[in-house]
Amino acid sequence: MSEIEFIGFISNNNSSETIVRQGPVLDPVHIETVAKAHENAGFDRALLAFHSTSPDSLQVAQHVLGVTEKLNVLIAQRPGFTSPTLLARQFAVLDQFSKGRVALHVITGGNATELRQDGNTLDDKEERYARTAEFLDIVRAEWSSEKPFSYAGKYYQVENAFAQVKPYRKEGIRIYFGGASDAAIDVAGRHADTYALWGESYAQVREQVARVSAAAAKHGRPAPRFSLSVRPILAETEDKAWAEAQQILERATALQDQTGYRKPADGHATDGAKRLLAIAEQGKRVDKRLWTEIARLTGANSNTTALVGTPEQVAEVFGDYYDLGISHFLIRGFDPLIDAIEYGRELIPATRELIARRQGAKGVAAE
Repeated sequence: MSEIEFIGFISNNNSSETIVRQGPVLDPVHIETVAKAHENAGFDRALLAFHSTSPDSLQVAQHVLGVTEKLNVLIAQRPGFTSPTLLARQFAVLDQFSKGRVALHVITGGNATELRQDGNTLDDKEERYARTAEFLDIVRAEWSSEKPFSYAGKYYQVENAFAQVKPYRKEGIRIYFGGASDAAIDVAGRHADTYALWGESYAQVREQVARVSAAAAKHGRPAPRFSLSVRPILAETEDKAWAEAQQILERATALQDQTGYRKPADGHATDGAKRLLAIAEQGKRVDKRLWTEIARLTGANSNTTALVGTPEQVAEVFGDYYDLGISHFLIRGFDPLIDAIEYGRELIPATRELIARRQGAKGVAAE
């Protein structure tokens, strides 16, 4: 199995479903503080998100890399708005400056209304994924080709493209990829080094791992690594953790108009959101301790399912997901700074220790 990786989340300001932003949209002090907290807490990497109205994640990531020493970054980008040759060189330069601490998170985007804010003209989602596949063909060629190359696709054409600057490591820059539709799964099989799921049920994770692995095999590639995104809610006892979850739901409900975290007015839901809403229909609690109420409240338009319990109980669930093929855990709380520190204190070490024990036990059994 792949090595465990913990991925955090660095927002541009101190806000969430339960916290109304008080400072500027781009808050350097918050970004620097949360970045350093993630590094000190033992996270391997942190995600910088992308939205058509938000600060540019590439530039925010550059600042994060400048104020940390070891923390890797996962920079979300959407194909279609930057030339693939230019984006490839931007990432290679940043990777060189940071000595290999950069990864690319490719989000094609499921909401055509939002995408039009950035000038997108492809409303058909399958076409957008076809464009994404071409985009990544060129990005990979720009990173790896030792001589000029040309590419003649439907959406992109380049002649004698070449990058003098390459990624820091010979194996290149890792590509993380999200998307749950059939078109997305095919692109994941073709290009993903790590495939990202939201916090789904055991049954759904088993299904997605199989779908993506089959798509990779169809393209003659090994199965990628798999990442799960979830919102841990921790307390010293299980009862206190569930009480905290209820308080989070009450605050999120009361603050929806002020935070903007509410169901899309047009009823729009991506395939990933539909999968979270499907498990929300199964009940408030699914499997051992997967909590769906925030997903139900907000229309699941982002990473909104939670794992509720003590650090040891949540680590046990991570162990279950690991047995299903998950090796990366993208975790963020409802209080961005405080929760990152808390995860580093108990949850991350407990999970690493539990999975190491399981690996050891399997190794002994194999002998």
